[in-house]
Amino acid sequence: MIPAPHRHRDPRVPTDLRRLRPVAVPNPLVIAWRWRYEIALVSGLTAGLTAAILSFGTVPTIAAVAVIVLTVLCWPVARRRAVDFTWCIITAHRVRVGCLEGLIYSSRGKIPIVLWTSHQAFGERVLLYCRAGTSADDFVSARTILATACWAQDVAIFVDIRRRQLITIDVVRRSASDLTSDFDDHRSPDLSSGPSAWPGDQDM
Repeated sequence: MIPAPHRHRDPRVPTDLRRLRPVAVPNPLVIAWRWRYEIALVSGLTAGLTAAILSFGTVPTIAAVAVIVLTVLCWPVARRRAVDFTWCIITAHRVRVGCLEGLIYSSRGKIPIVLWTSHQAFGERVLLYCRAGTSADDFVSARTILATACWAQDVAIFVDIRRRQLITIDVVRRSASDLTSDFDDHRSPDLSSGPSAWPGDQDM
């Protein structure tokens, strides 16, 4: 894990100057990408319910929906997967908030792109693409801000040694004492040949 820095920003770029940079308003395609799961869920449910009501009627459709909801709530495996998937969606949004609050954006006001979010035993793992003008240094200096924005205990930051524009953020929500073995296993996730620990990590 990358040690927490003593400074919250790169001293070469004053915070006041960073805040003077306008954050770009996302275009419709970017908005659709960021909210793709919610859009798919709402549109899918709307289309599915409409088709079911037209085919089977209102009462049978409501009964079927109630059975599905009760199954998810009462079946531990289904409930856990639903919760894990929900946290993946939430975490992606919170990482974007952390990038804005941590001043992690390019001179054009573009924040890094969240490519993928997956559930892990310790929390969530987020893969990001850094635009020109942003780098892993920005995430290291804003580590505390990111953890707070993600409602997490901590975040660990890894960089792909072959493609420096790819950053992996591990959002840690579980107690390290309960997940010692899992945490040791994920310290070197497979990103090409594996991410490199940040300078100074070898001393930890």
